[in-house]
Amino acid sequence: MTKLALILAGFGFLGLCVSAGPQTPQTAPANAENALIKQYCVTCHNDRTKPGGLSLASFEVSDAARHAPEAEKMIRKLRAGMMPPSGARRPEEPALLALAEALETRIDQAAALDPNPGWRPFQRLNRAEYARAIKALLAIEVDPDAFLPPDTISQGYDNVADVQAFSPALMEGYLRAASKVTALAVGDQDAAASEARYRVPKTASQLQRVDGAPLGTRGGLSVVHTFPADGDYVFRMELHGNADGFLFGGPASGEQLELSIDGERRALLGIDPRMAEVTTSLSLKTPSIHVIAGAHRVTAAFIQRFEGPVNDLIAPIDRTLADTQIGVAFGITTLPHLKDLSIAGPERVTGVSDTASRRRIFTCRPTAAGEEAGCAAKIVRELASQAFRRPADDRELQRLMRFYADGRNERDFESGIASALEAILASPQFVFRLEPAFARAEGERTAARQAGRRPAPHPPDRLTRSVSDLELASRLSFFLWGTSPDRALLSIAGQGRLTAPGVLEKQVTRLLTDPRAEALSTRFAAQWLRLHDVEAMLPDALLYPYYDQTLGQALVRETELFFDSVAREDRSVLDLLTADYSFVNERVARHYGIPDVAGNAFRRVQVPDYRRGLLGHGSVLVLTSVADRTSPVMRGKWVMEVLLGSPPPPPPPNVPPLDATSAAPAGKLLSVRERMEEHRRNPACASCHRVIDPIGLALENFDATGRWRIKDNEVPVDASGVLYDGMKIEGPAGLRSALLKHQDVFLLTFTENLMTYALGRRVEFYDMPTVRAIVRAAGKRDHRMSAFVLGIVNSAAFRTSRM
Repeated sequence: MTKLALILAGFGFLGLCVSAGPQTPQTAPANAENALIKQYCVTCHNDRTKPGGLSLASFEVSDAARHAPEAEKMIRKLRAGMMPPSGARRPEEPALLALAEALETRIDQAAALDPNPGWRPFQRLNRAEYARAIKALLAIEVDPDAFLPPDTISQGYDNVADVQAFSPALMEGYLRAASKVTALAVGDQDAAASEARYRVPKTASQLQRVDGAPLGTRGGLSVVHTFPADGDYVFRMELHGNADGFLFGGPASGEQLELSIDGERRALLGIDPRMAEVTTSLSLKTPSIHVIAGAHRVTAAFIQRFEGPVNDLIAPIDRTLADTQIGVAFGITTLPHLKDLSIAGPERVTGVSDTASRRRIFTCRPTAAGEEAGCAAKIVRELASQAFRRPADDRELQRLMRFYADGRNERDFESGIASALEAILASPQFVFRLEPAFARAEGERTAARQAGRRPAPHPPDRLTRSVSDLELASRLSFFLWGTSPDRALLSIAGQGRLTAPGVLEKQVTRLLTDPRAEALSTRFAAQWLRLHDVEAMLPDALLYPYYDQTLGQALVRETELFFDSVAREDRSVLDLLTADYSFVNERVARHYGIPDVAGNAFRRVQVPDYRRGLLGHGSVLVLTSVADRTSPVMRGKWVMEVLLGSPPPPPPPNVPPLDATSAAPAGKLLSVRERMEEHRRNPACASCHRVIDPIGLALENFDATGRWRIKDNEVPVDASGVLYDGMKIEGPAGLRSALLKHQDVFLLTFTENLMTYALGRRVEFYDMPTVRAIVRAAGKRDHRMSAFVLGIVNSAAFRTSRM
C-alpha cells in the first residue's frame, strides 16, 4: 500500500474563488409593477420588519438584474401563488403574473449579455458511483460502505462537489478498496480465510419467497457473494429467538433450511424446535462446501411446506417478528425466521477458476516469456483508459508498467497485472473525475508552490472554456448512468465527433434507452423524492401489523419503476403528477386493494383516480408520516419543498408537539385534522400552518402506510381545504389540480433538481435564466423528459468549465 501512495505525489488541492454575478445597465422603470410592489408588498417587506430577511422598500423592477437573488425569491413566490400571503390583500392574478414576467424578462436579458455558466471544483466518485464504476470496469459487485465513509448530502444530493470532503482517512479508504477489489477481480490464490456476514432485517417478512431464491422456498436471504478463490467454505445460519431465548416459531416441527448456490441445493438442514435447549445456540452450520471463485448467488431459505390461508385461532400476519413472544404461543401459527448468514473461508485453496472479471481483465495471454511485456502493456493500457475515462498517455503507461514489473518480479504474470490494476484503482485519475485542463492548471500551480515559486494567478473573472469531447462524455455518462462512459461513447468522443451536429443528441437518446439509465430513477429520483427516508420510518406494529420492511422496499421500487417508465418512454414530466398507471407486485397490490396480481414480479396496472401520480404512491405517503399517525405537516412540507421548491421556514422554539392535543377534554379521541385545528390555536403556529396544513390534509384519506381509508379514529376523514392562494381543494384530486394550476413552478423545480444532479453543484440565482429557457423549450415538445435532459446537456453550465 505504501508504494501505491507514491502515485499520489504531486497531487494538490486548491480553494477556488467564484466570480461575481453579472451586472446590467439601468433599464427604463416599470411604473405599474413598482406601484404594485409598493401597494401590496412593502407593507410587510420593509426596512423595519424584514420578514424572511427581505426588504423591498427601495426595490425597483428596472434594477431586478442588479438584485437577482432577491428578485428570484420574489418570482418563485409569485409563480406559486404564495405571495401576498393568505389573508392579506391580493391583486388580481394576472397582475401578479405580469410582475413575475417583468422580473424574469429583465434578469434574462441581462444574463444573455453576460452569461455566467457557474463553477464547481472537480468531483470524486461517491459511494454509489464508485460501485457502479467498478462494475462497469471489472464486472463485479462491491459494497463501498465497507471502505468509504458516508457521503455528505447537500441540497438533497450526494454528488455535490464542493461538500465532498477529502482527507487522508478517505484516501486510505480508497487504497484499501483498491486492494480488496483487485483481489476479488483477479482472484487470490493466497486468500486467507475470512468471514462475511449478511443480515436479514428484523422487520422483513419471511412468509413468502424472497427475490432470487429457488421456487418452493420461503423467507431467508438471497445475496450475490464474490468468492476470492476456489476452495472450501462453511456457511452458518443464525435463527431468530423469542424473548426467552428459545427458537422463534419453535412450536412448528419438520422445518428445514436449504443452502443453495446459483439455484443448486448444496445443503439441507433440519431444524430442531428445541435446539436452544440442546445446543444453547440458534445457529446451523453446513459442512465444508467447495465453491469456485467468482460471483455466485447464495441463498439460505426455508422449505415452503404449505401455501394459502392458515386455519388457526389467529392467522399469521406479515410482520411476524413484531412481537417475538408470540412464537411460543399455541393457536397462532408462527414459523422460524433467519437472522443472518455468514460465509467463512476459503480453506484448502485449489486455485482460481475463470470468472467474468478475469475474462474482462485478461484480454490476451502470453505463450512465451518474450510476449509478456507486450501483452501486459496492452492489458494495462486498456484498463487504464477505461478507468480514467480517456486514453491513457505514454507517461501514465510507463508508471503503471513499473508496478507491473514489481508484481511480476515478486511472483508471476498475473501478479504483475494485479499490481498494475491496484495502482489504477488507487489513482486520482480514477477516484476523481478530473478534467485535464483544470487538473493541468492546478498541477502547475501546485508544482510552483512546492518549488518555492509564486503560482500564476487565476485568470480574471475565471476563464471559461468549452469542455473537450472526452470530458463531455464523462459528464454525460455520470449524469444519465451514474457511472463511467462505455467504449462506444469513449470511441466517439476520442475521435472528436461527440460535438458534431446531431451526434450528441443521438448519444443522449441511446443512453436514455439503455438499461443503465435506470440510475435516473434509483439515483436521481430517489434523492429528489427523498425515497431513502422510507427505510427509517417504521409504522407502529400494533396499529399497522401488515406493514414491514418488505412492503416498504416494494413501495420504493414502485416509485422507481414509475419514474423509469416516464424517462424511458419519453413521457411528459407532468405525468409524474397525473399518470393513471403504476407498477405493483402482489404485496403492493394487496396493500392498495388492486385485484388479480400474484407473485413478486412488478407489473404495470391501472390505478384508481385517487392513486394517480406521485401523490398516490405509498412510498411518498410513508416517508411523510410518523410511526402512529399521518403527519399533514410533513406531507405539506414535502409538497412545498420537493414539488414546488418553496420550503416553509422552521417552526419557532417552544412549540408544543401535536401529541399534546390528541384527546379532547371529554376524553374523546380526535382525528388528526381535529388535533391540527387545536394545534393551530397557537398564534406562533397559525401563519405557517395556514399554508402547510391544507396541502397535507388533502392527503388524509391515506393512512400512515399509504393505505386508503375513510375514517380516522372513527371520525370521517375530511380532506377539504382552502389553499394559500384561495383555491378550494378536496382530496388528492383537488391537490393535483392545484399543482397543475401552478405547473410552471413544478417544472422549474424539477429542472432545478435535475440540473443540480447533472452538474454536481447547487443551482444558484444566476442559473435561473438557463432553467427558464430549458422549461420554455421543453414546453414546445410537450414537456417530454428527453427535452429537459437535452436542455441541460446543451446548456453552457454543462458544456463549459471555468478555470
